[in-house]
Amino acid sequence: MKTQHVTSASERAFLVGVTWKRARRIPGMPAGEQGRESLAELVELARSAGAEVAGTMYQVRESADPATLVGRGKLDEIRAEATAHKAPLIIFDGNLSPVQQRNIEEATDRRVIDRTQLILDIFARHARSREGQLQVELAQLNYLLPRLTGRGTSMSRLGGKSGGGGAGGAGGGAGRIGVRGPGEKKLETDRRRIRDRVSKIQASIEDVRKQRALRREARNAVPLGTIALVGYTNAGKSTLFNALSRAEVLVSSRMFATLDPTIRAIRLPSNRRVLVSDTVGFIRDLPKGLLTAFRATLEEVQEAALILHVSDVSNPHHDELDEEVDKILQELGVADRPKLRVLNKVDLLTPEQRENLDNSLARARENGPVLVSGMTGQGMENLLQRMDAALPVDPVVTLSLRLPLAEGRTLALIHALGRVLHSAVEDSHMIMDAEVPASIARRLRLDQYVAVELLGSRVRN
Repeated sequence: MKTQHVTSASERAFLVGVTWKRARRIPGMPAGEQGRESLAELVELARSAGAEVAGTMYQVRESADPATLVGRGKLDEIRAEATAHKAPLIIFDGNLSPVQQRNIEEATDRRVIDRTQLILDIFARHARSREGQLQVELAQLNYLLPRLTGRGTSMSRLGGKSGGGGAGGAGGGAGRIGVRGPGEKKLETDRRRIRDRVSKIQASIEDVRKQRALRREARNAVPLGTIALVGYTNAGKSTLFNALSRAEVLVSSRMFATLDPTIRAIRLPSNRRVLVSDTVGFIRDLPKGLLTAFRATLEEVQEAALILHVSDVSNPHHDELDEEVDKILQELGVADRPKLRVLNKVDLLTPEQRENLDNSLARARENGPVLVSGMTGQGMENLLQRMDAALPVDPVVTLSLRLPLAEGRTLALIHALGRVLHSAVEDSHMIMDAEVPASIARRLRLDQYVAVELLGSRVRN
């Protein structure tokens, strides 16, 4: 099956999708439809990487060819199509082994990359933080290392033999002294340089992680609950994040537009302040080795007290995509964390689709997902209330306090994180009645400043 696409004079790419007849079927989805959806997703990935998609080809096979994945006959067809579309680049929707990639390049006389390499390229474009850039480079080097190829002794750095015989046997004296034998090939040199670079990057990443841990520890000194937004790529998380926090995070239809974490503080209806974190979008068939490139944002997910699982309800296959997100959350060990389902982009539904959705959710009542539109703001008040209710209980306590005016930081935090009912200055002390979350009262050790009514006057407890 071939599809023609509009192209320009930019770098052209011809995309190839392959699926298997015995692949796991999704209930309600026709045979091969999952592979076509994955190929359509690859088209969006290629465009996000800056490629012009010249055309696509889709094949259903019994099993993978160990040498070429698609078979020699299909490779001839792919080469003819790539030539006709003037596409110097071929992208496969799947992960190619080093042998398969090399054989396909030789057979098609084209540059060939797979899904993993394409995602790494997008990561490299969107990483802004120092750690994000290091993680992407590390993933790229680990991907490149087994794919380095040489061409025998012609790649040798040293002189080698100029006559018959080996370096140490009869005739071995024909080579120059000190440079006999094949020496170290350029391939081996490249591998050694990559391993050295990998070691340096790993050390740099560890330093950055320690710095971030210190920043997180300082942030935790102000005890705010954390909420992380997760979801499949292009689910509208950044738009929803901006609607919640009034931030100006980049919003783009391109995949993986958000790679580095963004954190903002918001106030819930109960007057509690919480931190909300925007994270990178997930994607199906993401190799486990690439999860390290998500570390900066995934650590925010692992630290979160509540996870908002955002879905694009206008996507007819959003249930299948949600399963992919659940798999990654399980790999991160946060599957049992309190979670709130958020169905985003309800403004894109037709009236009939919205009615059907409302009817299906009526049975779930208060435990069902929240319907919102990050673009129009629809349902945001309900979402804030549900977030407030879903967060672990942190009861608000009312305290009568007598604090020295020198405790400026504590006074500021009480005003910022609680609600001051009454206050007055008395003898270099601040006398106040305040409503404060219990966790903050414990963290600030407010019990040592609690005052009680005794014989008509306030005294220190």
